[in-house]
Formats: sequence, structure tokens, C-alpha cells
Amino acid sequence: MTISSSLNAGVSGLSANASRLASISDNIANSSTRGYKRVQTDFHSMVLSGSGGTYSAGGVRTTNVRLIDERGPLVSTNNATDLAVRGRGMLPVASITEVEAGSSPSMMLTSTGSFRTDSSGYLTTESGLVLMGWPAQADGTVPDVARDTADALEPIRVDLNRLSAEPTTEISLTANLPASETDLGASGDPVEQVVQYYDNMGRSEELTITYTPSVATPPATTGSNEWTMEIVDSATGATVIGEYTLTFDDASSTAGTLQSVATVTGGAYDATAGSITINVAGGPVEINIGVIGEQSGMSQLGEEFVPGTTEKDGTAVGSFVAIEINEAGEVIAEYDSGDQKVIYKVPLADVSNINGMRALDSQTYMPTDESGDFYLWDAGDGPTGEILGYAQEESAVDVATELTDMIQTQRAYSSNAKVIQTVDEMLQETTNIKR
Repeated sequence: MTISSSLNAGVSGLSANASRLASISDNIANSSTRGYKRVQTDFHSMVLSGSGGTYSAGGVRTTNVRLIDERGPLVSTNNATDLAVRGRGMLPVASITEVEAGSSPSMMLTSTGSFRTDSSGYLTTESGLVLMGWPAQADGTVPDVARDTADALEPIRVDLNRLSAEPTTEISLTANLPASETDLGASGDPVEQVVQYYDNMGRSEELTITYTPSVATPPATTGSNEWTMEIVDSATGATVIGEYTLTFDDASSTAGTLQSVATVTGGAYDATAGSITINVAGGPVEINIGVIGEQSGMSQLGEEFVPGTTEKDGTAVGSFVAIEINEAGEVIAEYDSGDQKVIYKVPLADVSNINGMRALDSQTYMPTDESGDFYLWDAGDGPTGEILGYAQEESAVDVATELTDMIQTQRAYSSNAKVIQTVDEMLQETTNIKR
């Protein structure tokens, strides 16, 4: 009956607006919750076909959609491991309860989080979420892994008590030898250059490099332009671990550059790289002295010995002091020695229909059939954005808009209640006809 359908429509209107009020209440309650995604209630009419010229009210139903693709504004913080995503993509996280239980944790996704190391070294939030990433190899690179599964992801754990040391493997020498010391009548006094390096145990050692000129003798009228370079390692006493004969060019266009390098003892000179390789107590070290004919490395000009800037890799033993995550998602451990190591890499997950994911507590989400399968991208690659440290995402709720919607909902609820009251009065009149 038409009048009964009106009553049903009014009841459905009350239910629909009550549902909308619930979503508005949730949104307002979480207006200060970092990373919260607001819920939107959509109304859908239900149409019933009438007969005989009458119309039957179908009423209304609602669906609630969490707008995960809406991002809140980003704000700066003073914590290096406060993370937010600038652009598309979600951070992989897991429950600390599952991690500590030793079970394989389920991957969840979030767009922001304030992570700090807990007593066990895990990067966790106050709500118990652990940041996930791929462990890096010793050289800081991440091996190729399957990107459509979370099997290779591990809870990020920092060993706060671990020391770090990197041995020296490369040294670049830049020094000028005095050309006058190879002339007739020169003193022939050697000059020394001391270079510090770190062995494979993080100990500081020294290479003493002695340059001895070959003084020209009659009937020569010009300098020999030749030097003997001896290298002594402090870790092995006075033993010479490398000896080379350096000859410099005196042509007008290439004067002062290396002309040839002859090996007496030690590793052979690599003319392409301009380097020699010596074996110190801690392993091989490559020393770059310059390419033949080029203005780099060793030179012979003027009357003074000038030791130039020496560049080398390797660091002394250092203690852990801090951790940072860069825009590419690399988790970098920093040590008081100045050493930095990439220990993990955090990917960004993306799905086809981000609003189709299932919402969980603490602003986390899980992929579903409706959202489509996830894919793990390197931050900044593909459709994904960048990971920002020292930042968090605020709530996506606009309180003013929610309060306006609340007023509309209140009016709509009152109107539907009025419909029910009117139908009740009409039914009462119908009952009174019999009297």
C-alpha cells in the first residue's frame, strides 16, 4: 500500500542519515589523527514500480567509502624516522606482536608513521607498527627480489651496539715533485709523503712513500726527469711493498706529466686506470698516481715538493649514532666515525584501486580482491612518489565541511521523522473512520 511504503521510506531515511552521522562523527573524532582518511557516506535511491497509477516509495540506502586516495597536508617534524609519502604509494608495515611472536607477519600498508627504535632495535610506532624493508647486502645494494609478494620483506631492525669499520681499498695521490732535483749537480735528497689508511680490522696504519730523484750525470745537459718511488707499510715494519720508477715528460705541451711507470716490485701499473695495486697487511689497496700524459695525479714541475690532497675510502671503527631514511627509501645507519651504511631499503606498495583496500586500526590497510594485487616499487619509480623523512601526513578531514554536513544530516533526519509522524497521523485518521 502506498501509505505503508511512505512509512518504510521514512524509516530508511532515518537509518541512512544515522549512518551518515556515524561517519561524520568518526571523521570529526579523527580530525587530529595523523594519516587518517575520511569516510564518505553516499545515498542511493531505491525505486519500486507502481501499478494502477499509484506510486510506491522505495526509500534510500547508503554505502560508506573510505577515501584512501585523499592525502592530508604534510607537516615537518624533528624526528628523522617520521615518514610520509609525497605522492602515490603506501609504506609496508607489520604488527610488532606478530614479529615478536616469531611468526611470519602479515604486510599492512600505511601512508605515514612516526617510527622509533624500540628496546629490541625495531623501527616501530607507538601503536605497534613495525616498518618493513628489504635487507641490503654488505656493499649497500639490494638484490633483485619478487615485487608482487611480501616474502622478501623483513621487519627493519637496527643493531644499536654494532660497530662499523671500512677498510681502505682506493687512494688517489696528487703530489708535485721538484724538477730541479733531477738536474746536474742537484743534491738528490729524497722527499717523503705519508698517507694514512685503515686496515681490514679498522686500525689506522700509514704508508710512507719515498721519492728519490735520479740526478743527471755528464754528458747529460738536462735533468733526468726520473724518480724512484718506494712504498713502506707501517703494519709490516720497514719492508718495501712496492717500488716503481717514474719518468716525467719535458715536452713543451705535456711538460710535468707522467711519461712512463716501470714496476720494480709490487703490482703492475695499469695505464688505463693510472693506478698501481699494492698488498698491505689488511689486503690489496689500489693507488691512483695518474694517467700517462694527463694533468692528474703525480707531476714534476718547478723547484718545490708539494704534497697535494690525498683522497681515499675507508673509515675507522665507529659506534652507531643515528639512522635516516632518504627519498629513495634507503635506511642509512650513521656512525660517529663519519661512516654511513645502507642497511635496508623501504619500497612503496601500489594497487589499482586504492579505495578498495580494507581499512584496519591505526590507519593501516590491506589489499583485497576489490583493490587488486599490490606491486612493490622503488620509491620514486613508476607511479609512486617519494618517501620523506622528518615529515608526517596530517588527517585528511576538514572539520568545517564535516560540521556543515552534520547540519544537513540533522535537518534530513528531522524531515524523515516528520514523514513518519505524518504517516502515523494519516493511519490514525484511517482507524477513526470505523468509529
